[in-house]
Amino acid sequence: MTLDTQFKINSNPNYQRYIRENPIWYKILNRDPLQFKNFENEVKDRYGLKVSDKINRMLDNINMLQSFLDVLK
Repeated sequence: MTLDTQFKINSNPNYQRYIRENPIWYKILNRDPLQFKNFENEVKDRYGLKVSDKINRMLDNINMLQSFLDVLK
């Protein structure tokens, strides 16, 4: 694995946790460091770090708050 890839993984706790849970990525990134983008996308999918996931969580919170306020009326 290239040093650049190692630094990227070590600088992000989500990457560290995911690569420990899925050690196949050690082999994949060791053989082809250009697969890091796929690794990144898989981590974002797994932990809900995409923009759409964040927007959905925010909308869920707003809906919950709205229903709570409706109950108080």
